[in-house]
Amino acid sequence: MEQVPTSILSLEPCHLGEGPTYDVTTDTAWWFDIREGRLFEAHLGSSSVRVHALGRMASALGRIDAERQLIVAEDGLYIRQLADGAMTLFRPLEVDNPATRSNDSRVHQSGTFWIGTMGRKAEPGAGAIYALHGGKISTLFPGISIPNSICFSPDGATGYFADTARAVLYAVPLNPATGLPRTEPEVLLRHTGIGGLDGSVVDADGQIWNACWGAGRIDIYSPQGERLRSLRVPARQASCPAFVGPDLSRLLVTSAWQDMDATARAADPEAGRTFLLEASARGRAEPDVKLA
Repeated sequence: MEQVPTSILSLEPCHLGEGPTYDVTTDTAWWFDIREGRLFEAHLGSSSVRVHALGRMASALGRIDAERQLIVAEDGLYIRQLADGAMTLFRPLEVDNPATRSNDSRVHQSGTFWIGTMGRKAEPGAGAIYALHGGKISTLFPGISIPNSICFSPDGATGYFADTARAVLYAVPLNPATGLPRTEPEVLLRHTGIGGLDGSVVDADGQIWNACWGAGRIDIYSPQGERLRSLRVPARQASCPAFVGPDLSRLLVTSAWQDMDATARAADPEAGRTFLLEASARGRAEPDVKLA
């Protein structure tokens, strides 16, 4: 496992840190503490970090424009105004199923938003992956236990997602113009050994950077599913990466202290903190989500 220069972006531990993204136009990173209903905002240039209470569990966001974000929350999609944090429901999602919540999600290059849900207790098959496209939500893949690793190839022609509970990362051909599947997904790789497949992001070369939950590392895979490298993360439960910085060469990694007792937390003192890895990556900027 490689050790690259690493710093702590936020000392505030997240119960379940997830959903990092970066707005290159403002040099601002965003991520969530799902369990505590918190949204973190970090301006990288000044190292200032703000925490916003959302009043509900949320897991991901997409930038709409310079004034608005689309927040993926436990009961639906909300438009959030950056100026004052006001949130307005845009589309309900699984609002009639209190046993589920949102999880890993990401915006395709076309502006289509893939959104994952799961059981609050990770019940088998309780979740799904949806697409917000043309203002409407449709089901892409039902029966998912823990949806993770939603990300897309640089040309938008391949989508990836994992079911962490099954230890499988899937690849599916997409229509690049819509971000919607052309055929059924196929198994790209089966994870073995310590840890599990959590959040992922794809770089400009098509390599998949995956947070290995429980193993304290980022695994980098080829588009064919071959593991190329592993980078150390100072917390065992690394949860999701994002490319950040003006040249998108640094890697922000969230983590969690979820399900850790006092002994486990003492043995893993950085658990839940948010890190910056000097990864020398060839990252890509996240696209804006399209509402219609």
